Amino acid sequence: MFQSHIDTSTAMPVEHAANGDVLFDLGMIFSTGRDGIVDLVAAHKWFNLAALKGRADAIALRREIAEQMTDVEIAIAQREARAWMTLH
Repeated sequence: MFQSHIDTSTAMPVEHAANGDVLFDLGMIFSTGRDGIVDLVAAHKWFNLAALKGRADAIALRREIAEQMTDVEIAIAQREARAWMTLH
């Protein structure tokens, strides 16, 4: 049993700590269903943002995910990535 205290006073939302590594990890979570559900639109979005933040390996994974998506799903993912960039 965990018996320590977690200090969340310095925790930041993902958008404030969003470097390429964090965004890449989110892509991995959604592409593999690590948290229970595979969401290719979300995975594509996060890999796209990770690539924009310098994670070159995200480009290949984004391409691989896109091969499993419809054109409409890709457009949604790209729109969501642009919206995220506008807000952050």
